[in-house]
Amino acid sequence: MLISSSVATWTDSGSSSNYPLCAMAFYHSKLSSSSHKMEPFIVSYHQRSEFLKLSSFHSFLHSNLKLRSSLKSRIIPRKLHEPHALVITNEYPQNADFPRHYSRKEKKPFPIPIVELRRAARERVKKSKGQPKGRVPPPKNGLIVQCLVPLAYDVFNARITLINNLKKLLKVVPVHACGWCNELHVGPEGHPFKSCKGKHATLRKGLHQWTNAAIEDVLVPIEAYHLYDRLGKRITHAERFSIPRIPAVMELCIQAGVYIPEYPTKRRRKPIIRIGRREFVDADESDLPDPAPEGPLKPLLTEIPISKAVAPTNEEEKTLLAEETLQAWEKMRKGAKRLMQMYHVRVCGYCPEVHVGPTGHKAQDCGAHKHQQRNGQHGWQSAVLDDLIPPRYVWHVPDMDGLPMRRELRNFYGQAPAVVEICVQAGAAVPDQYKSTMRLDIGIPSSVKEAEMVV
Repeated sequence: MLISSSVATWTDSGSSSNYPLCAMAFYHSKLSSSSHKMEPFIVSYHQRSEFLKLSSFHSFLHSNLKLRSSLKSRIIPRKLHEPHALVITNEYPQNADFPRHYSRKEKKPFPIPIVELRRAARERVKKSKGQPKGRVPPPKNGLIVQCLVPLAYDVFNARITLINNLKKLLKVVPVHACGWCNELHVGPEGHPFKSCKGKHATLRKGLHQWTNAAIEDVLVPIEAYHLYDRLGKRITHAERFSIPRIPAVMELCIQAGVYIPEYPTKRRRKPIIRIGRREFVDADESDLPDPAPEGPLKPLLTEIPISKAVAPTNEEEKTLLAEETLQAWEKMRKGAKRLMQMYHVRVCGYCPEVHVGPTGHKAQDCGAHKHQQRNGQHGWQSAVLDDLIPPRYVWHVPDMDGLPMRRELRNFYGQAPAVVEICVQAGAAVPDQYKSTMRLDIGIPSSVKEAEMVV
């Protein structure tokens, strides 16, 4: 046993005598191989001071902590390895419901509820009160967004590539269309489901009358008016026949910067000058140099006629063509969705009419449910991607060479967009975002009795 002592000295101001205050002893364990030296500490006291000054107290604590750490470092705790469950996350759900089908008597829902739009408008007014108005960004000021011009060319070429490849795939992949409704089916023969809602459907007990499908059945032709000036006056009812109509995706690309000589459009080089809420004048561009002759930024593709479309000769060519078609489909949809975030697209809430521009046209040609009460005018609202590019969902055939689809097992089959189903049947891999509705992980019973046993 080793005992070390230290003497504290009481120092009084005005006297030089030292008095022993206390003695401290420390006991060290026998396990330690060497003694731990302690430094003496002095407590100085002044008569008029309000606190004590411990000069070496911090060094004492530091030495004591070193002793504890040296003792604890020799004790190795046992680590219990507990099993952890492996969790695999995916941004897409495993199973999802089919897209809802709206009847002709039902209005489309707003992408953002009216209550949320009004709340956001009140917040904007509240924040902008008492602050100077900032500059209006493009394309609201009449200029185009320069960073989106290459994307517009890519979307335009992706659409042409998609159309040309589908014309080739339709010659090797059987696609059927109902002659009385807009139902499609990709497979050697039409499905047996009684879901026809066309003319004389009750006489046929809901059965479809299948015919060969065309490219217009797979890609729904959504057209819109071509605007020479995107910020100009709205199209009136009397001008509805004098203004050309082109595909809506093409019109969106033209307004985003694609140059097509057949469809000229006004390109401003200076922002507009706002006079009122809906009135503006163009800025004077006489001080600017003469504009350079406009031309396409990238080479534009052209559509090929159906007679010149050459079908793939072997399975390898068909698979490569299907992969390229699927990539063009995704490229067109993703690019169009990004363009729609900057350039407004409107859709009628009652019919599929689409208008590319800040406000809808005034043509009174809506023939949807109760259009007489609106005098044929459209109910314009913000469009979503499926309004501009309808996916046209069809039933997914699990095995082309297997048993045909049965009417009693309808709840076990999945659905996919027609373009995706055609590419998958041609040999392309299934994209992750469509696996949830195709129900690939659901086993299909072999008989009706087995289906009745499913809980």
